[in-house]
Amino acid sequence: MMETVRGTWTDERLDDLNGKVGSLRTEMRDEFGSSRTEMRDEFRSVRIEMNARFDAMQRTMIQVGGGMIAALIGLIATQL
Repeated sequence: MMETVRGTWTDERLDDLNGKVGSLRTEMRDEFGSSRTEMRDEFRSVRIEMNARFDAMQRTMIQVGGGMIAALIGLIATQL
């Protein structure tokens, strides 16, 4: 049974299959390259947004901490 199937694979059919596989490989490489670029750009924008949020959080923590220190100093000053 196997020899019958192999007997039908002519050089022309093998060349045709090779061409189809080659074009599929090229198409997949291009698509993966495009997806990789899109993912890299998306990660870059997410990283920029996260940095901005962390900066805002740090600013808020410093302001709250400063306010607490000022209130504590005021409390101590009024108790003396």
